[in-house]
Amino acid sequence: MLFIYLLAAAGSGITIVLARIINSKLAEKIGTLQGTLINYIVGLIVSILCFFVSKESSLITISRYHSVPIWAYFGGIVGVITILSSNYITPRISSFYLTLLIFIGQLFVGIAIDYFILQELSLGKLIGGIFVVLGLSYILWVDKKEALE
Repeated sequence: MLFIYLLAAAGSGITIVLARIINSKLAEKIGTLQGTLINYIVGLIVSILCFFVSKESSLITISRYHSVPIWAYFGGIVGVITILSSNYITPRISSFYLTLLIFIGQLFVGIAIDYFILQELSLGKLIGGIFVVLGLSYILWVDKKEALE
């Protein structure tokens, strides 16, 4: 069972990097805003298809929407900002640095969400995140130093 989880995690990481590269190339060809729009149109179509194929579609009622917290509806704008910034940044830095920056962002946003919603602060995650930031800073410093030589 562990192998399936590892395979799913590796597949997820590969598809994220591939999607980022494809989105970046699309943005270079047609523009960042247009590339983001295409990204969301394709995502909407795939989501609708998955919705109708799944068994969840029969459980949706209008009254269920009233129980959703208002902040949950802001996920779309966060997604748009993420795709726009990713399409802009991806061609300008290496995939390694971009992957590290996304990991750091996810880690610290996760820590913030845990703190503000669950009133928990994981010291281990915070220290780990700081070590990752320090490591990335060191790698950037070494790369910059080598580029100047």
